[in-house]
Amino acid sequence: MMTASLSIAIIVPLHSRVGGGANRSFRTRFTNETNNSLHMHQTLICFPDQHQSRCFLSSHCCSATLSFMAEEEEEIFDVERADLLVKELRKVFNSGKTKSYEWRMLQLKSILKMIEEKEREIIKALYNDLSKPEQEAFIAEISLTKDSCKLALKELANWMRPENAETSITTFPSSAKIVSEPVGVVLIISTWNYPFLLSLDPVIGALAAGNAVVLKPSEIAPATSSLLAELLEEYVDTSALRVVEGAVAETSALLEQKWDKIFYTGNGRVGRIVMAAATKHLTPVILELGGKCPIVVDSNVDLQVAARRIIAGKWGCNNGQTCIAPDYLITTKAFSPKLIDALRSELKEFFGENPMKSKDISRIVNLYHFTRLTKLMDEDKVSDKVVLGGQRNEKLLKIAPTILLDVPEDSTVMQEEIFGPLLPILTVDNLDDCFAVINSRSKPLASYLFTNDEELKKEFVRNVSSGGMLINDTILHLTLSSLPFGGVGESGMGSYHGKFSFDAFSHKKAVLYRIFEGDSSIRYPPYTARKLQILKGIVDGDIFRALLSLIGWSEN
Repeated sequence: MMTASLSIAIIVPLHSRVGGGANRSFRTRFTNETNNSLHMHQTLICFPDQHQSRCFLSSHCCSATLSFMAEEEEEIFDVERADLLVKELRKVFNSGKTKSYEWRMLQLKSILKMIEEKEREIIKALYNDLSKPEQEAFIAEISLTKDSCKLALKELANWMRPENAETSITTFPSSAKIVSEPVGVVLIISTWNYPFLLSLDPVIGALAAGNAVVLKPSEIAPATSSLLAELLEEYVDTSALRVVEGAVAETSALLEQKWDKIFYTGNGRVGRIVMAAATKHLTPVILELGGKCPIVVDSNVDLQVAARRIIAGKWGCNNGQTCIAPDYLITTKAFSPKLIDALRSELKEFFGENPMKSKDISRIVNLYHFTRLTKLMDEDKVSDKVVLGGQRNEKLLKIAPTILLDVPEDSTVMQEEIFGPLLPILTVDNLDDCFAVINSRSKPLASYLFTNDEELKKEFVRNVSSGGMLINDTILHLTLSSLPFGGVGESGMGSYHGKFSFDAFSHKKAVLYRIFEGDSSIRYPPYTARKLQILKGIVDGDIFRALLSLIGWSEN
């Protein structure tokens, strides 16, 4: 054991724990002498690029004295061990074990049982990582994950059943099926803002589809990451599902391997790295990214309801640390004072006179992101635009709900995804001007419109391209398993949720069945003018012409 006392953030390599018996490799534990939920480790993540090294911090703050222990159980998780892990999983997959209906159902039932039996532990881990309120943790993480599991259990037999496909006269007599088969061994790289839901939701889809899975949770939510590793090892078949904990070294080692599919949730910068790694093996990817999600508010709305729903989607969901949270708002100059007053009133109703003391709002995940967000607020061209909020507490990693009015388009807060409790409001003379503002940027993961104007609704759906869209509310489209969830353009590729998750991890195999009777010589050489006439009649759908050719009739 070694101990170090530091007054600044430390940079240490993290090593992994691979769920599953002998596949545990190296475990690094950290203990804090003060507040363990706030002052955790900080990791410098560096991904090599073609010409330079890209580095960024992903951390919990370390502003107090920190002590840590490193306890080596075996060797570190490197490329060699990652290769061995994939080979073991591929051997299990090739045995056919994961393909049976019974095995898939058993894993799904086990995950559901795990969630129900360990709900308190899950809520505690989410609080340690994000100070996430219990109700928010239950609704946005536990309940949604359970719903995904229950739906898969209910519908799996139907999802697995081959679909009938139409045939044509050119293949007569025949029948056709579309068979869903698992893609193989898949890698799921999760993120920190909803570390339970966004880890298990794709895992449920992958297991339902019959795959072997490696889950890499986010090291920025260490309590949830550790809990997932422990619980999944206890509840599911670890011969086909492994958890690799760690940071850049472990992720890099995993990305060196050949996978049958990679599912990544996170930011576009790392998404590009994941995609570049996948191209070496022609591995298909699903990228769940983000972007600047706009919200447009008309003046003809129920102002109180609109304000409450905007707050629920922005500050009531992880304090803005949500990929589909409204990133900026557009309204008219004339209506903006009324809207700001309504937001101010409802924020007070939700979080009290001093939101910094509210227990119903999450903290910022770590010091790096706290500093990033305060820099956005403190930029010279932005600092005088704050019309509500702006309070911050570095020790508690808290930032109050903050509204900024008419910030410059070239300010950093309008150039980057905010991913926090800041909401810039842009005003326009006419609401139709919102389309030019939105379409001048990359396509977002979600877009929102509040209006009672039916023509504006149609125009918004028709002219705004985004991964998802919601009229007169925020974020709730995420909860519908009947809708695909995913991005477009720089906000991501591929989708999941409900059957879309099953399909995301399945290959749709086309199968045509024929019998030996009814074989026709017209498809075989030697080719003749009569055969050609018959084929033309069949291909053109002119059965009468084909029949005439069969009895010897000729166009000549």
